[in-house]
Amino acid sequence: MRFSVIIPARYASTRFPGKPLADVAGKPMVVRVAERAARSGAAEVLIATDDARIARAVGQHGYTAVMTRRGHVSGTDRIAEVAARRRYRSGHIVVNVQGDEPLIAPALIRQVAAGLARHRAAAMATACHPIADARELRNPNVVKVALDRDGYALYFSRAPIPYARDAFARGVSRIPPGLPAYRHLGIYAYRVGFLRAFTRLAPAAIERFEALEQLRALAHGYRIHCVVTRAAPHPGVDTPADLKRLLRRIA
Repeated sequence: MRFSVIIPARYASTRFPGKPLADVAGKPMVVRVAERAARSGAAEVLIATDDARIARAVGQHGYTAVMTRRGHVSGTDRIAEVAARRRYRSGHIVVNVQGDEPLIAPALIRQVAAGLARHRAAAMATACHPIADARELRNPNVVKVALDRDGYALYFSRAPIPYARDAFARGVSRIPPGLPAYRHLGIYAYRVGFLRAFTRLAPAAIERFEALEQLRALAHGYRIHCVVTRAAPHPGVDTPADLKRLLRRIA
């Protein structure tokens, strides 16, 4: 199996400007992510950015940056531009690894790529983790996914899904035994042909209300396969406070 990893990284951020260049144990965060991705077995690791400072930092650490347009609405659009410029074939697999997850497991990256390679009916692949804590299930910042029996996503939501009618009658205070509740992990694999199509799809109402881009694919009839991992989710960095917690964990 041959696949590429593309890490979208932009300097501008409402909650954490300059986040890709934040110091993580002596190296920029985006470089730490690239190091993990390089251990996944990817044929190449590229950083997609619109900022010269990020490109310069990446190059100084031996990784390749591809400069992209500034006007992209999402990381998926940025990755699609890189895939087009690299002239990948339609069947080539690209894995989107977020630039703010410096502890992502290299094995998970490969598992998601392999999941897409094995499931020809899928246009995309992603990952999820069983939820055991009711607080996670209640938390709208934790994205949940409901799966069919073959591991394909039925729906993604910020709401508690699936909803245990009787057990949750007085509130989501505990998860009943056997409830197939999964936390979605923000990593995606695409075939390049689908990436081209995805950027031309009209946004869906469910995507806008849930603020979840992957719902666009489901709304247009594409299938998403989910790899279920038992490993604990890797903490991402959205804010400076998240970075402090990450550094304490590393220490």
